[in-house]
Amino acid sequence: MLYSLIKEAKSLPLSSDKCVLERDRALDIIDEMKAQFPTELAEARRLVDARAEFISNAKREADTIKKAAEERAKQLVNEQEIYKTAKARSTELLASTERNTSELKRAANEYVDDTLRRTEEAIAKALEETRASRASFRSAIGAMSNRVRAEEISEEEETEE
Repeated sequence: MLYSLIKEAKSLPLSSDKCVLERDRALDIIDEMKAQFPTELAEARRLVDARAEFISNAKREADTIKKAAEERAKQLVNEQEIYKTAKARSTELLASTERNTSELKRAANEYVDDTLRRTEEAIAKALEETRASRASFRSAIGAMSNRVRAEEISEEEETEE
């Protein structure tokens, strides 16, 4: 019926492959066709849709598992690289530290020796200054004593006179 409807339809002006149909009549024919399909076709369509959804879900899950595995593999590779890099760096730092330790010990010994030498010189100079001050003090005390005695003698002589 649909075939006949299309075959008998009037062609559009200047076109042999296009035509004008009665919409309501064509839709009624399609509705009748749908009503005549067996329920198995609907069931088959539902199964096909369910299968497509199942396949889609399985693909998504497979992609998720694949991405997780790739991330874990990258993580393990990175951890291995980090370990190798850290080990090489620690070996390098240990060698450098050993060289630096020797240099630091030598520099520290020189510094301590120089500091002790300067301290010894400062103490020797302070001792000399102390001895000189003591000698000056003794001579000043002696001179003061002599003056005081001279004044006492002079006073005694004045009082005796």
